[in-house]
Amino acid sequence: MSVAAMSQRVVRFKNSLHEEFNKTLNNRVNQYFKDSKYGRYANKEMIFKTVFMFTLYLAPYFLFLFGVVQNIWVFYLMSFLMGLGKAGIGLSVMHDANHGAYSRKPWVNKLIGYSLNFVGGNATNWKIQHNVKHHTYTNVTGMDEDISPKGGILRFDPNTIRKSHHKWQYIYAWFLYGLMTMSWIIVKDILQLVQYTKDGMLKKQTNVTRAWVWLILTKIFYYSYILALPLLFTSLPWYHIVLGFLLMHYVAGFTLAIIFQPAHVMEDHDFTDVKDSNLVEENWAVHQLKTTCNFAQKNKPLSWFAGGLNYQIEHHLFPNVCHVHYKKISKIVKSTAAEYNIPYRSYPTFLSALRLHAKMLYALGR
Repeated sequence: MSVAAMSQRVVRFKNSLHEEFNKTLNNRVNQYFKDSKYGRYANKEMIFKTVFMFTLYLAPYFLFLFGVVQNIWVFYLMSFLMGLGKAGIGLSVMHDANHGAYSRKPWVNKLIGYSLNFVGGNATNWKIQHNVKHHTYTNVTGMDEDISPKGGILRFDPNTIRKSHHKWQYIYAWFLYGLMTMSWIIVKDILQLVQYTKDGMLKKQTNVTRAWVWLILTKIFYYSYILALPLLFTSLPWYHIVLGFLLMHYVAGFTLAIIFQPAHVMEDHDFTDVKDSNLVEENWAVHQLKTTCNFAQKNKPLSWFAGGLNYQIEHHLFPNVCHVHYKKISKIVKSTAAEYNIPYRSYPTFLSALRLHAKMLYALGR
C-alpha cells in the first residue's frame, strides 16, 4: 500500500471495550484538577524551565558570536551545551505548546510552538507526524511514522520486513539516533511536507501555500543565524564552526532519541497490524497503555529535563495537560489501571529502560 493510500485510511478503535475504565479514568483526572489549585496548563515552574532552556541554547551562541569565547575547547563545550539546550526546548517547551498544553490561549501555544522552527525544525510537520499520526495510532503498523523510519535502515516494528542488515541495528542504531535533528533540518522536513501535500494531510491542518512559505523562510532564518553569522563575524576557522554545528545537532538528536525510543519500542509492547481491516481491536485509551511505558519516575533531574516524557503513559492519555502535572496524575492512572486489570508498565531506572530497548533492537534484527 502506498504512503498516500495509508494516509487516507480511516482506522478506528473498538471503544466499546473497557468503556468503564476510560470513563472512570477521565472522571478521576478531571476531578483532580477541579479539587486542586493547579490548572492543566503551565505554572511558574514551567515558565522558569522555558527561560532556562532558551538560555542554555542562546547564551553559548552569543558568547562565541561576540568573541567572548576564544579558546577552541571552550567553543566545543559551548556547542555541546547548545545541543542540550536545543533538546531541552524540544522536550520541555515546544512539545507542550504544540499539543496545546502550554497555555489556555491558542495564540500563546502557537507562538511558543514555533520555537521548533527557531531551532531548525518545522512545527507544521511535527503536528501532523506526532499529534495526528503517532498519538492517534501509537504502534499501529503503517499509521505511526515513529515506528516506520524511511529507507528501512532501522526496524522498530515486528510487523515490517526484516532485512539482513537489521541484525546489526542493536549496534549502529545508537549512532544513527544522533543524526535525528540533522535529518530534520537537511531533508526530512522538506520530504514530509511534500508527502503531506500529496496525501492531503497538510490542507486539513493549514493553508498549503502558507506552510511552504513558512518552511522556506524559517529554514533560511535558521541557517543564517546558526552558520552564516558565525562564519562572517567570528575569527574561528570555518571548519571549527561546522564541526561545532554538527556536535550541537548530534548531542540534541541523541538526547531526544534515547528519551523517546524506550517509551514505545519494547518487547512487551503491542504492535498492531491493520492491513486486513480498519479496526484496532481495543479501546483507544487501553491501546495507549499497551503500547507505552514510563521509566525513572523517581529520577527528578531526568523528569525535569525530559519535560516529564519519562511519564509517557500520562502524556499519551492526556496530551493536552502540561507535563508539570504528570507526576501527580500518574498515581491516578496507575491505581485505576490496576483496578481494571490493565497493564501499567514502568521501569525503575533510565538505564534499565535503555537496556530493554537495546534488547528489542536486537530481537527485531533476528
